Amino acid sequence: MGSSRIARHKLILGLAGAGAVVVVTAVAGPASASQRQGSLPGSTPRWLSHARDLGATPSAGRISFGVLLGMRDEAGAAATLRAISDPGSASYGQWLSNSAFDSRYAPARADVAAVRGWLRSQGFGVTKTLPSGMYVEASGSVAQVEKTFATRLHNFSYQGTTVRANASALTLPASTPAAVSRVITGVVGIDQGSELKQPADTEPGPPPGARYGVPPCSAYYGQKTARDQPVAYGKHEPYTVCGYVPQQYQSAYGKTGLLRSGVTGRGVTVAITDAYAAPTIYQDAQRYNQVHQQPLFTPGQFSQITPPADGFDLVNECGAQGWYGEETLDVEAVHAMAPGAKIVYVGGSDCSSGLDDAWATTIDNHVADVITNSWTDGIDDIKLLGGAYVAFYQQFSLEAALTGITVNFSSGDSGDHTAGGTDLAAKTAEFPADLPYVTGVGGSSVLIGGRGQWLGEYGWQSDYSTLTNGAWAPAPPGNYSSGGGGGTSQLFTQPFYQVGRVPANISKYYGHKAMRAVPDIAMPGDPNTGFEVGETQVFPDGTYWAQYRIGGTSLSSPLLAGVVAVADQLSHRSLGFINPLYYLLLGTGALHDIVAPTSPVAQVRTDYVNFLDNTEGTFFRLQTVDVQSSTLHDTPGYDDETGVGTPNGPAFFSGTLIRSGH
Repeated sequence: MGSSRIARHKLILGLAGAGAVVVVTAVAGPASASQRQGSLPGSTPRWLSHARDLGATPSAGRISFGVLLGMRDEAGAAATLRAISDPGSASYGQWLSNSAFDSRYAPARADVAAVRGWLRSQGFGVTKTLPSGMYVEASGSVAQVEKTFATRLHNFSYQGTTVRANASALTLPASTPAAVSRVITGVVGIDQGSELKQPADTEPGPPPGARYGVPPCSAYYGQKTARDQPVAYGKHEPYTVCGYVPQQYQSAYGKTGLLRSGVTGRGVTVAITDAYAAPTIYQDAQRYNQVHQQPLFTPGQFSQITPPADGFDLVNECGAQGWYGEETLDVEAVHAMAPGAKIVYVGGSDCSSGLDDAWATTIDNHVADVITNSWTDGIDDIKLLGGAYVAFYQQFSLEAALTGITVNFSSGDSGDHTAGGTDLAAKTAEFPADLPYVTGVGGSSVLIGGRGQWLGEYGWQSDYSTLTNGAWAPAPPGNYSSGGGGGTSQLFTQPFYQVGRVPANISKYYGHKAMRAVPDIAMPGDPNTGFEVGETQVFPDGTYWAQYRIGGTSLSSPLLAGVVAVADQLSHRSLGFINPLYYLLLGTGALHDIVAPTSPVAQVRTDYVNFLDNTEGTFFRLQTVDVQSSTLHDTPGYDDETGVGTPNGPAFFSGTLIRSGH
């Protein structure tokens, strides 16, 4: 995708007003009079100085892009959201219908028609208009784009990928009617990498095989002690789990009794957005359900919305096969936590603008009550993201919140990006998880006992030492590896639901203005306390279904989506924009208040040398759990490692009932 977005991450590891506002004037509200006849603010990719110019893009090439139209009365929309999402308000839960949203806040139909007509007058084909009218997609030649927007398109080598982008600001022709220029917020896609599309791309087959969570490993936390390995912190540490299975997560988070009583997420629809579509997903998920004695999908319970077989793009650049594992994890995790919910998988045509479109379309068509998104841009820098791109996500996430859709985003798998505090200048939260109208989901390390009981939980921030010549090296805790994303946004001011809840040392990390903090809440993400999934893969001895342990906040987000689906059914309503409710539960028994361990917690991880089989042997690493070496810390109350905490079993569900007015 554009700028750094071409490297959008799938997060999977074997591994004070009514709402916050963008802290960039370029994307706030309609363009000024001078801008209506000139440049679109923030349209020059700021990453060009970090890229190598490969020369002009052939003028006959085709490009697809989208025009973002601004909302009417966005401030009023944010005020409405504050009223209907506050559990203490008389209008709580009175979410808008799509038609009510369109009539009050979407662009006027005449404005949408004017933009469509103007695009056609410039020689572009209008390929799609989302129902709200906030986004109009068009396509044309490189030469047409260069002429209309008075720029030159070049190919660039950036972060190891060839991308195409405009080499200067985009400007509207002086003849552009005021009725058009006054409603255009920005243009999305010209600098996103969609230029790499080739016609009639088809997806590759199943991915190459890999195995994680290999023996020796434990069936539950602490089952096997690594007595054949060196001691650490004065004792022999346990082997990591081979991978938790559905019943263990269900039990640890208080779902077992609800599921037995028929509260399974029935009547609730969960959408999963990712790129591409695993060709064996339905068979893989049903096989997984059989193996783990989970309810099979009934007819119509699982469905997919994907491009046609020849409609995929950027297959090599995005690593399409890697996204199959993401979809597999998401589907199996949601079903594990909400086996009665309907699941709709929405696959983007690529990991760039195709995924943007799939996400926005899911919201604009109200495909589901809950949407889980296990991907991130990995940055929080307006100069690299682009103002129009941020505005795109802000507008559609606000629509989702107003219309009662819960939207989860994984917070990232790189902690605060400081490599365990060794590079403080690199500190960043990750977009889109820091949008004020979505739930940023962080990661935890959960310890589940032999009877499915919750034994303890910590933030996911891991250091590793490797067994070398009979000793752990470097000496424990070792080197920083990975962890759930978190920190302070540089894009959005503090939303109303965090006021008085988030400590000033977090919200004002960058200065005197209080800003949005992430994550909001956490679920298991540590791959060493991760989930066992089943997927068809290609191994040296054939192509077949096999299981492996996996984690990342890619796991955290769909697990939480399943929890919310069950809570929705229990509440007999969509909990919709749920963040204010989470913060109302802060400090109550409904949540585990996650704090750092008072003494080191460690475990031994086993891996095949080739991560495939034992032909080359195994190696061992010592994980130290929830290290506090970065700027993220687990402390009592809200913290920027696990947010408000994690759901505390049955108390969480009773808490949501009571606090939501039931």
